[in-house]
Amino acid sequence: MPKVAAYLARMELGLGWSEWGLVGLFLAAFLAATILPFSSEAVLLAMAAAGGGLLPLFVVATAGNTLGGLVNYGIGRWIPEDRVVKWLRIDTGKAERWRTMVNRRGAWAALLCWLPVIGDPIALALGLFRAPFVPCAVLMLIGKAARYAVLLWIAKPFVAG
Repeated sequence: MPKVAAYLARMELGLGWSEWGLVGLFLAAFLAATILPFSSEAVLLAMAAAGGGLLPLFVVATAGNTLGGLVNYGIGRWIPEDRVVKWLRIDTGKAERWRTMVNRRGAWAALLCWLPVIGDPIALALGLFRAPFVPCAVLMLIGKAARYAVLLWIAKPFVAG
């Protein structure tokens, strides 16, 4: 396992992950959806430019990114609220604003979990404030799939295949 960790640490953003094929794309998309700062779009586009089939790339990226987002939901759902707030150093006013957003928008907010910077906190807040899991998962999937579909549609004229 240490060899794998060392290899992952040295990988270039697009090419290193591409060497792992669809598994690399899945891992990149998964990590990008967690609280780690990472871009799955670069990996996806590098693989598309290398001639990867657009449908398998779309499905794998969407699945990995959705499951990563659901990890954030799960962190919020299963770790006590006071611990999450303390661990992430969230002031009570901000926590109340997130609670209000979840109470007002409910699972529909999961459509926005694909957004950079605020997508991860949205998923965490949905879990933390107990938005229903199945609607959140489905809407998160739709939002993330739409993002990858648009990205691949824009890139299609520039990629092989």
